[in-house]
Amino acid sequence: MNAIAPPLVVKIGGSVDDPTALLDDIAAHRGPLVVVHGAHRVLDELSTRLGHPPRFVTSVRGATSRYTDAESMDHFLMAYCGLVNKRLVQQLLARGVKAMGLSAMDGGMVRGRRRPDLRVRDGDRTLVLHGDHAGSIDAIDTGLLQSLLSQGCVPVICPPALGDDGMPINVDGDRLTAELAIVLRAGRMVIFSDTNGFLADPRDAASTVATASLDDLPALGEAAQGRARVKLAAVERALRGGVGEVGLCCAVTQRPLQRAPDSDGSWFRATVAAGV
Repeated sequence: MNAIAPPLVVKIGGSVDDPTALLDDIAAHRGPLVVVHGAHRVLDELSTRLGHPPRFVTSVRGATSRYTDAESMDHFLMAYCGLVNKRLVQQLLARGVKAMGLSAMDGGMVRGRRRPDLRVRDGDRTLVLHGDHAGSIDAIDTGLLQSLLSQGCVPVICPPALGDDGMPINVDGDRLTAELAIVLRAGRMVIFSDTNGFLADPRDAASTVATASLDDLPALGEAAQGRARVKLAAVERALRGGVGEVGLCCAVTQRPLQRAPDSDGSWFRATVAAGV
């Protein structure tokens, strides 16, 4: 198999209701590309309609996460691997892209450790929730991805990963994007959402941080809330893993991918050149 250039890795966040402009740019991109996507809004709506609304809990460390019991995982597979993944593939195919939809567990591509017991806060009490289908990423086999990329395909990937007990596990999509970018030696990774990058002040939509380095991340993390904190963790992981630059950009704009380097989003690098 001939060696291929490192791909661009793009994440379409679950908050992006209409990815039309971004999909147009993906179709226009020249060179290898890997797409990762979320689907949390679709999952929330689906689970609610099916009578099992989402449950979010706060861990003893203060992190908020989705409690994914067995029924929730069934809904997860429907929303992520079914509806959203195949709709994205269908829309990319219509644009002439050789898109191939995969979950991270297909072919044993992404494996991790399931954490079935989750310690959470409930007021002043600490509870242990059993049967959680969530976990962390331990290993990635790039063989399938490299084969698809060498054939000119664009892999379209979503959680879940495969747990060490053989069960699907909910892994964070931003962290999945970072881990894929690292093992594929990507020079650039871009996470698209419905907001303009990272906000220094979550209450001020005009406080986007234009550029930052690894050294800036601890201070930025102190201001981060909710998902923003998770995204910063993924940014740090990608940069420390060798990815050249990471962007947090808005998908709800004209030419979001083509204009990403000059957009109103946030760009992170291991170091920021003087004068930037």
